[in-house]
Amino acid sequence: MRESGADPRPCLIDGVAVPTPDAIDVLDPSTGRLLDRVARGGAAEIDQAVTAARAAYAGWRGRSAESRAGVLRRTGELIRRDLDDLADLESHDTGKPLAQARADTGVAARYFEYYASVVEAFFGHTLPDLDGYLAWTRHEPYGVTGHIIPWNYPLQIGARTMAPALAVGNCLVVKPAEEAPLSVLRIGELALEAGLPPGVLNVVPGLGAEAGAALAAHPGIDHLSFIGSVPVGEEVAAAAARNIVPVALELGGKSPHVVLPDADLDLVVPTVVRALLQNAGQTCSAGSRLLVHAEVHEELMGRLEAALAAVRIGPGPADLDLGPLISARQLARVTGMVEAAAGTAGPRIGGPGRVPTPAEGFFFPPTVFDRVDPAAEIAREEVFGPVLATSVFKDADEAVALANGTAYGLIAAVWTTDLDTAHHLVAELRAGQVYVNAYGAGGGVELPFGGFGKSGYGREKGFEALAEMCQTKTVVMRVPPRGGGPR
Repeated sequence: MRESGADPRPCLIDGVAVPTPDAIDVLDPSTGRLLDRVARGGAAEIDQAVTAARAAYAGWRGRSAESRAGVLRRTGELIRRDLDDLADLESHDTGKPLAQARADTGVAARYFEYYASVVEAFFGHTLPDLDGYLAWTRHEPYGVTGHIIPWNYPLQIGARTMAPALAVGNCLVVKPAEEAPLSVLRIGELALEAGLPPGVLNVVPGLGAEAGAALAAHPGIDHLSFIGSVPVGEEVAAAAARNIVPVALELGGKSPHVVLPDADLDLVVPTVVRALLQNAGQTCSAGSRLLVHAEVHEELMGRLEAALAAVRIGPGPADLDLGPLISARQLARVTGMVEAAAGTAGPRIGGPGRVPTPAEGFFFPPTVFDRVDPAAEIAREEVFGPVLATSVFKDADEAVALANGTAYGLIAAVWTTDLDTAHHLVAELRAGQVYVNAYGAGGGVELPFGGFGKSGYGREKGFEALAEMCQTKTVVMRVPPRGGGPR
């Protein structure tokens, strides 16, 4: 961490540090105390960044895929070089346990490495033979792309959205979350060290209502990526629509575990607990609903209660099981939803007043509501905290109805040893990713990721992310017959 009294971390625009008159205080969620200060960029800085990106575009796009891949690969190497420092920065900035921050840092490096490798195999297609014509497709970058990064996984999600956009030749304007901007700024610095030309990647920290709104509405942006809440996603999409700009939206979920009577509970319980505790439940793909067959409900709940009793809670750098929520505002939101649920849900395991938490910081203990009314808010809306809603079903059809009973559709898990049942449920569940006897909270770098319904649209990760960051151009060429002359 930097010394007290140091100047705020500036914007990174056109390869140079750009300070602003005002600054944003960045708090450590584990203590609630000042961690750092960053520039408070606004419309002027966003416009400066878009102009720089536009000026750099021809040169970056004109490079070969091999050349761009080399810069991405070196960026990944530098992230690994600085892994310990980046993980420590991310742990303090977000409050997540150090082991989780280290894992996020490794995944961030992997995104740059992965897209450095696959972009060289990202070809267009030759289309079927047409009488007298040759046709093929080209993948072409949009131009200047905007990226609004959330506070829950800034390092990992920042890399996830930036790497494929850079790989195919776009130039970027990135707005990190005001609550956790530090690691994204650092990625920008490392990319320059890796040889990325000035202007290709610009990072403008600021408030969502100022810098974020200016980015979403800027007429010089050709494509937008947004990860965050449904209400803000709606505003971003509406602003972009006025400029006819496409948007990739990832807006959260209410992801279910569906546990059948033949499930292996020795595997189910620790996986459910990990999915609940990861990043203090502040995960779009958190397993926040537990749908359990009546035959195994009592046994599963007993095991879950025992597992949660052993959870260790503390500051992120202490590297325990559960860290704090990101802010006082988020703590108030989660607390309010849990208090409102107390009158509509069944028995509660854990929660405030039953599990001790540190006196400082924004901590909320793991909380499980059992036998929740499927119509209750706690069963339908995203909490974004370590809160689990449990419901009971009697057959597979009822399980599907419960699982599909929210407006979201990001991830689902099916727990059964019956492959016929698994295949049936996989086909019926409305979700962008479905796991069988596993749960990956978004899965690996190679797995396409995105949702149905209010979880958003577009796909990140995997090979599909390259297509998301490109436009397809179809080329048709008239081919004279052999021997020349008109056909």
